[in-house]
Amino acid sequence: MNGFALGADQEEWCGRLRALSATRLRPLADKGEPGRVNRPLLAELGELGLLERVFDAGALELCLLRESLAYGCTEAETALALQGLGAHPVLGSGTAAQRERWLPQVRAGRAVAAFALSEPGAGSDAAALALAAEADGPRGESGSGAGSGRGAGRGWRLSGEKCWISNAPEADFYTVFARTGEAPGARGVTAFLVPADRPGLTGEPLDMLSPHPIGRLVFDGVPVGPDDLLGEPGRGFAVAMATLNLFRPSVGAFAVGMARAALDATLAYTARRPAFGGVLGDLQAVGHRVAEMATRTEAARLLVYAAAGAYDAGAPDVPRRSAMAKLLATETAQYVVDHAVQLHGAVALQRGHLLEHLYREVRAPRIYEGASEVQRTIIARELYR
Repeated sequence: MNGFALGADQEEWCGRLRALSATRLRPLADKGEPGRVNRPLLAELGELGLLERVFDAGALELCLLRESLAYGCTEAETALALQGLGAHPVLGSGTAAQRERWLPQVRAGRAVAAFALSEPGAGSDAAALALAAEADGPRGESGSGAGSGRGAGRGWRLSGEKCWISNAPEADFYTVFARTGEAPGARGVTAFLVPADRPGLTGEPLDMLSPHPIGRLVFDGVPVGPDDLLGEPGRGFAVAMATLNLFRPSVGAFAVGMARAALDATLAYTARRPAFGGVLGDLQAVGHRVAEMATRTEAARLLVYAAAGAYDAGAPDVPRRSAMAKLLATETAQYVVDHAVQLHGAVALQRGHLLEHLYREVRAPRIYEGASEVQRTIIARELYR
């Protein structure tokens, strides 16, 4: 990338992705059931090699991938991103056995991953999570994997609840963050890889505004052992933050993709919609609003690319840049989609219209992976550091 301008190869790749999202992914998304995991769509993402890119790409390439897919098929973008979010802790902190067991299946779209951090009482304040990991006997007596592997020589039993977990309860495995109690707050959290078939693990889907697969998980003494650890006991919060710092700029890219789709739809509509002896675009009020939408979208896009570039360069200010990118891009997408609906009028409120779909999709990113208020807190903390 030259400054903030994409190179010709990058522009061509993004164009191919937008075309693929419309021709090969959109039809599969339309056949899926809202609020459920779309396994044929995941398999196609694997067949196209796009899931492979999630794990091999740098932050900038991940942003371009998510932005381009979001432009033409938000369901495909979300399915791809959730695979990355759920499995990146395995890539970064898992054992060789864990990686060999799960990552080829995730990359191929055959296994569904999930990132299980949020709880009913611990959403934005992730360090306040309460899912308990209670010690379960001496070495060798745990229900899974005890007696070998890393960390403590005994197992744990997970008891509690996770809520608003993407891909739950249909995922094949969960990256779960639980309190093992080595220290208070974030220092007493441990990350585990928990296959969905573990005894005591149940769940139910939640009916949400956006059509994503989201659910609740209940842990009733679910057995885990040292071989299920992701990283070291008491270091799970660092595992979570390493994943979120990578994905936060790309959440912004998802938002930019939606904003660009809404902007292009608005330009096309206002250029042809008859109004007051001309077309809507002839009205100064309309033209000025579209100009504002375009300017904000471009500013958000550039900030996302800058944050991704900083991550790829190993810059020390990645947390601040990532928070800024997610904050501006998600708030901008909400603004752009809302004004796009207003300029389209009643037609955009019809079920099945692109903007009706985007209006439901665009609200959630301002909350998940750290609400806008949390991003502002991170930015302020980093500025005063």
